[in-house]
Amino acid sequence: MTDMPTEPDYAFTRALRSDMETHLARFTQASARTGDLRLASVAIIVAPAEPPEEAGVLVTLRPPRLNRHGGQYALPGGRLDPGETPLQAAIRETQEELGLDIAETDLIGRLDDYPTRSGFAMIPHVFWCEDISGMTPDPSEVAEVHNLPLREVDSDKIPLLDLRPHSEHPVLSAFFPTLGHTMYAPTAAVLYQFREVAMRGLATRVAHFDQPEFAWK
Repeated sequence: MTDMPTEPDYAFTRALRSDMETHLARFTQASARTGDLRLASVAIIVAPAEPPEEAGVLVTLRPPRLNRHGGQYALPGGRLDPGETPLQAAIRETQEELGLDIAETDLIGRLDDYPTRSGFAMIPHVFWCEDISGMTPDPSEVAEVHNLPLREVDSDKIPLLDLRPHSEHPVLSAFFPTLGHTMYAPTAAVLYQFREVAMRGLATRVAHFDQPEFAWK
């Protein structure tokens, strides 16, 4: 008699944090900080989701009126200020966009830099946040905040790959039921690598996946 496979555990617990920290510590990040790319940091914030004992990841929807990436799904983040480290930028941008205070001690790891078509080397930082009840998003930067359950991020239907005429590499996207929409790279690519590395312990690279043309500006 064979053992039945067990369902992955998505509970927001110290054990989950420990597993993610272990997986991220084993991962060697690839740099894209070359050429004319400007530096930007983003925060992947693992936080309590619905139901509250499960974990999720915070994703924002940018207001459509913004000149850069308006109406697109994003992770909290932005370009580095002069003299700022990537980690400092991720913490500052999270506070400015979400009114959420995270600290360096909440950092559990980093992923690969992701070179965007809009000219940035996106540097993803993974944080563990115990409490988001005091979150106060800035409406000038954030139209909506969604907490994507890890069980959706872990779906085997992710990623979706679509080869388009403008690129030799496929465009990466992902459909999340919580959003009711399809999310595209770069945000979808970063979340896919987060799933592969932090949740599954794999060394999957994503920088070669392309973005749709609307995300180039």
